[in-house]
Amino acid sequence: MNIKRAFRVWQRHLTVYTKLYKSSFVINFVEPALYLLAFGLGLGAFVKEIKGMPYIEFIAPGIMASSAVFASVYECTYGTYVRMTYQKTFDAILVTPVNLNDLIMGELLWGATKSLLYGTSIMIVITIFGLAKSPLIVLSVPILFLGGFIFAELSVICSALVPGIDSFNYFYTLFLTPMFFFSGIFFPLDAFPKIVEKIAFFTPLYHLVNITRALARGMPLSSGIDILWIFVVAGILLPYPFRLMKKRIIR
Repeated sequence: MNIKRAFRVWQRHLTVYTKLYKSSFVINFVEPALYLLAFGLGLGAFVKEIKGMPYIEFIAPGIMASSAVFASVYECTYGTYVRMTYQKTFDAILVTPVNLNDLIMGELLWGATKSLLYGTSIMIVITIFGLAKSPLIVLSVPILFLGGFIFAELSVICSALVPGIDSFNYFYTLFLTPMFFFSGIFFPLDAFPKIVEKIAFFTPLYHLVNITRALARGMPLSSGIDILWIFVVAGILLPYPFRLMKKRIIR
């Protein structure tokens, strides 16, 4: 893999995105903003405090983390699959000096960049409205990128395995939706049986939520295990998008 050529793939995606960013940004920004308003103000009128903080402050860092995650997932499932299968963008790129490994790394980096973009935008909003009590929230930026990279890896793996575009419904319904609701965004998991928290521990979003919430409260040391977990999983998953996409394309 040549990182310069991978960057050219990333640059190509950025160029396309800048032509469509207005409609794309609105869609990805409005949904987490609605969650924040509906749950933070609506449910927050009944649930006053959780773990010593107002309910809207409790969920705000989790909404930021989930916004980053879904931006990467949308890009590297449907986006990657459409470029590979329908638009034949992969075919066009691979006739240049860019090889398959460069191409896949470019996809992963672009997915992580989308996470960074949308997660940071939500971070700015919650900071402006006083929902982040510590300036350490800015340290979430590299964590959002790394978390986005993990979900880009998972999404590219899924894109390499699905038989058709409709099969992404299984990935979203059976994996992403349960993870979204049971990652500690909207309520602490310690109210559930221990098995629920143990399962949640193996999901990336759970750790991203813990990290962003700790940083928003000015307690970075409390998220050491979560940060280590994120780095380890990113490394473990890294070979599989390349191997599986190679089997998908070269057959």
